[in-house]
Amino acid sequence: MLVKAIKTRSLIPPQDNLLSVIKESVLEIKEKSVIVITSKVVSIWRGDCLKISQIEDKDSLIKKEADLYIDRTNDLPESVMLTIKNNILIPTSGIDESNANGYYILWPKNPAKDAKEIYQYIKKEFKLKNFGVIISDSHTTPLRTGIMGIGIAYYGFYPLRDYRNKKDIFGRKLKMSQTNIVDSLCAAAVYEMGEGAEQTPIAIIEDAGNIKFEIKTHKKDPLLIGIDEDIYAPFLKSVKWKTLRRDSWQEGGK
Repeated sequence: MLVKAIKTRSLIPPQDNLLSVIKESVLEIKEKSVIVITSKVVSIWRGDCLKISQIEDKDSLIKKEADLYIDRTNDLPESVMLTIKNNILIPTSGIDESNANGYYILWPKNPAKDAKEIYQYIKKEFKLKNFGVIISDSHTTPLRTGIMGIGIAYYGFYPLRDYRNKKDIFGRKLKMSQTNIVDSLCAAAVYEMGEGAEQTPIAIIEDAGNIKFEIKTHKKDPLLIGIDEDIYAPFLKSVKWKTLRRDSWQEGGK
């Protein structure tokens, strides 16, 4: 597998043209590649940016953006507010201030739609047939120091590699194993793109192998599971989650 980070000009908040940056910065994309793009530049493209000086209370903004949240307490490291947004456990609803030039960069409001539109643009511009697009962000892992990449949306390929009912090297039938292709690729891509002043918000992954490229609408995203199905349900359900949204997928953690 080959991962190449792509240097671009700076995308300037509150809004800038991501598609033109792709066109001017990416020289070639091979068939069966996966293009990973950071959520920050997608949000800037969509104008999902708010001037910090005009926001009186960041906590209120975090709660508004979250599907579920836990109130900030002094017991948490650096007093971070924990949230769930788009079925992802993420601090501060994914709101970012780094490389933002005085703005809060929100998560894209409809990342699945954005991934599809970017896919369609790349398909036309580079005349590709089989490839994928992922919108990525940085993510923390409980009980681990540091951050790694996670996918918040994808398009153009099936997100899982299924090993269930196959046998391991000793002939034991596997019952649960499925590889999360989206986040696995994001971890490698975000590592190459960096977290500081690298100015490389795009990565192209070639020769990943064993990816089923397809354009298919699933009734339910096969990558996502609910709290009740999750192996960490005892922890997730023990929290007194709060929500400002009536349409929250797990209102109040009940």
